[in-house]
Amino acid sequence: MIDRDATFERAELSTGLPRATALEELVSERPESPWRLTGRRFLRHRLAVVSAVFLLALFLVALLAPWIAPYDPNAIDLQLAQFGRPAEPSLAHPMGSDQVGRDLLSRLIYGSRVSLAVGFLATGISIMVGAALGAIAGYLGRWVDMAIMRLADLLLAFPPLLFLMGVLAGFRSPTILIISAAIGVIGWMNVARLVRGEFLTLRTREYAEAARAIGVPTWAIIFRELLPNAMGPIIVAATLSIPAAILTESTLSFLGFGIQPPTASWGNMLQNAFTYLRDYRAWWMGFYPGLMIALTVLAFNFVGDGLRDALDPRSRID
Repeated sequence: MIDRDATFERAELSTGLPRATALEELVSERPESPWRLTGRRFLRHRLAVVSAVFLLALFLVALLAPWIAPYDPNAIDLQLAQFGRPAEPSLAHPMGSDQVGRDLLSRLIYGSRVSLAVGFLATGISIMVGAALGAIAGYLGRWVDMAIMRLADLLLAFPPLLFLMGVLAGFRSPTILIISAAIGVIGWMNVARLVRGEFLTLRTREYAEAARAIGVPTWAIIFRELLPNAMGPIIVAATLSIPAAILTESTLSFLGFGIQPPTASWGNMLQNAFTYLRDYRAWWMGFYPGLMIALTVLAFNFVGDGLRDALDPRSRID
């Protein structure tokens, strides 16, 4: 039985308040929820917060592109770009135009849709495949673990860019879905290794042993009991995988294997930038797409760092 008088006395001594008030103070001090604690720790990471605001603004720009873009991104204006000379930035065209008179600001806005879509779709595919295979390998172990990890090692040894170029070369005009699937298929290995490492520890926990003892099916233990407890590292891995997918798509489009013109993509906007920079000093053709790629990748990396520190109880954020 609980000794109420002793409880009241300890509350009174620890707080220095009258007995009833002291007990109310102790009762009101409830432990902070994990999600609220994570959010508070994330808000202390200034670069991560600024990056999250930037990414939120970028998402809104991509979502509202048809309403905020000043021009049709594919509209050609040969009077603006006379004799194939890109038009310099002006009040009517703040970021100038390309060699056929297409407004670069409008193409940059629409290009954000492609980059973000590929980043999220490719990361979603790699996370689902990697988390499932890593969880199965880490829980079952033995020959299953060996087979999955050796497959991951084999794919990691193969140059990913060459694989993507070989796959996408078979498509005349690869779509966002095709590019995302190709990037996602070669991006699951690191996620699988991360999840496997988590499961090697989780499978020995008491609740996992209790679930096995009462006859819970193996798939339920893996995906319903253990996988939710590995979501922290998976979220961080997803946040850091998105910028890698954006960079990969930009590289493929720059090389001519990704999104094909006239569809706007940050990568294919850089395709002709070097030629016109040399011939016409059109610095704006490469500067603005390159700047957006760099800022977006940095923002995702900073958000990933902030989430990693917020989800890790051992880290300290001043």
